[in-house]
Amino acid sequence: MKAIQVHQFGGPEVLQLHEIPTPKPGPGQVLVRVHAAGVNPYDTYMRNGTYAIKPPLPYTPGSDAAGVVEAVGEGVTRVKSGARVYTARTVSGAYAEYALALESQVQRLPDSISFAQGAGVWVPYGTAFTALRHHAHARPGETLLIHGASGGVGTAAIQFARAMGMTVFGTAGTVKGLDLVKKEGAHQAFDHTKSGYTDEIIKATDGRGVDVILEMLANVNLANDLKMVALNGRVIVIGNRGEININPRDLMARRATARGFTLWAATENETTEIYAAIGAGLENGTLRPIVGKELPLKDAPQAHADVLAPGAHGKIVLIP
Repeated sequence: MKAIQVHQFGGPEVLQLHEIPTPKPGPGQVLVRVHAAGVNPYDTYMRNGTYAIKPPLPYTPGSDAAGVVEAVGEGVTRVKSGARVYTARTVSGAYAEYALALESQVQRLPDSISFAQGAGVWVPYGTAFTALRHHAHARPGETLLIHGASGGVGTAAIQFARAMGMTVFGTAGTVKGLDLVKKEGAHQAFDHTKSGYTDEIIKATDGRGVDVILEMLANVNLANDLKMVALNGRVIVIGNRGEININPRDLMARRATARGFTLWAATENETTEIYAAIGAGLENGTLRPIVGKELPLKDAPQAHADVLAPGAHGKIVLIP
């Protein structure tokens, strides 16, 4: 089978297309014929060797894929050959024609969701749900600001939050991104490249601030976020690419909290809730994964450059 492999940590150029043996499922494992693989920012950090998880070399990147079950190993009872599924992590990597996963790592993909959309489910929707539910403890009627709302996690968070009954604000840096944010249900959208946009957000809350902020680029925005939260507000750090100076008095004055997390540290109970919420939303149409760009598998280096570029617009997926 064809697969992207990383033989040394480094820039996008280390992503190389190779012909390698197709894996066979062992006990408790499932082999998925990949129709689309999702590209996430963390994939690039892992490729660089700077992520908290450092896989042994060589490895195939990717946790998010969608396709059809090709074969199952001994003891697998929950899924059968021919089933449409998405993966929530894998054993062998998603940037390939076939991916090996544990039975617990594959979830049913409704017929109404395309494979390209399915490749944008686990990390974006899992992250958005656990940020809102498990870390922000968001409630209906609260005001949410999604800082960087036009990407995969951002659009997922808009959809979840609207279904929860929250008032949703989102930021983006392009006209196309702002249009997407509004289309997906944000009550108001703000251009975060525009001087004074934070004042516009505060004004939109009648001066009280926002209850919850989901932050995709904390090294740029966190200091301003702490000035925009309401009393007892919560800032949840989802993405970060460096250091930033903050004034803790901004937290103290508002009795606010700033909290970070990783999806990989979700507990078993949290993961069960994530699967249930995603499954229900995909079934009833509340959740609608947005695919911004599809690229052939060989263009994985380009995908890694694009996923970190400004102006995010939906999900980038690779097609084997």
